Amino acid sequence: MYHIPVLLNETVDGLNIKSGGIYVDVTFGGGGHSREILRRLSDDAHLYSFDQDADAEQNIPDGDKRFTFVRSNFRYLKNWMRYYDVEHVDGILADLGVSSHHFDDEERGFSFRFDAPLDMRMNERAGANAADVVNKYDEERLANVFYLYGEMKNSRRLASTIVKARSAKAICTINDLLEVVKPLMPREREKKDLARVFQALRIEVNHEMEALQEMLEAALQVLRPGGRLSVLTYHSLEDRMVKNFIRAGRIDGKVQQDFYGRRLTPWRAINNKVFLPSAQEQTENPRSRSAKLRIAEKL
Repeated sequence: MYHIPVLLNETVDGLNIKSGGIYVDVTFGGGGHSREILRRLSDDAHLYSFDQDADAEQNIPDGDKRFTFVRSNFRYLKNWMRYYDVEHVDGILADLGVSSHHFDDEERGFSFRFDAPLDMRMNERAGANAADVVNKYDEERLANVFYLYGEMKNSRRLASTIVKARSAKAICTINDLLEVVKPLMPREREKKDLARVFQALRIEVNHEMEALQEMLEAALQVLRPGGRLSVLTYHSLEDRMVKNFIRAGRIDGKVQQDFYGRRLTPWRAINNKVFLPSAQEQTENPRSRSAKLRIAEKL
């Protein structure tokens, strides 16, 4: 199991699916959202689903001519649509969270519950891993990673401690890293702070914020007028970027105005207030607890 899809019906409903349309699931994963989209499509429709993780290919639906799997990072959305000679699509879905599959895989290095090599690459064929970040970044760059992507108040102290520790012995495994950083964390916040450290490293290794920005900008070009964008986020950095982009059509969120002071934006927010999972869903699916769903229509 990769994971139980979060807000499954709400996320797919947000696409306002036309049975004969063309849709993109940029985060295929376990295929839960893709299967629900396919269930709502007619024989002449098509779904393109992206995933850079080779493990996701095990979940590809067999023999469905309406389905194309794209083994790539979603940042290349526009390029792949051009490759398949698709000018515009009717809807794009993104579930930005890390799957339970990744957290539960002891060998991938995403979770501090297991000892494993410090990897954290979504695409295991890609370049630098978390060990490279921890051992090769200079102190200032490492501090910036923890501050920007983990929102750690003690980011400079963390970076300094890591740099000193690695001068004596390379930090190659999860346990190596825990041994260095745990003394800096109050016991009552230890799990939360460790989660932030691991989140920061994962975002840096996978260039998640840059990839998200490129995907959103491509979505604006690929979607046809009236097409829908449905995005699930799981931490404040992602959500802020998506919120700004829907609000203003820009990552920085600065709204442009015309001569008469009217707001210029290429989007209409379908839900001004984010959709949140019900208490029951949060109980049944712990992964959903931090989820927020934003839906927008291209004008």
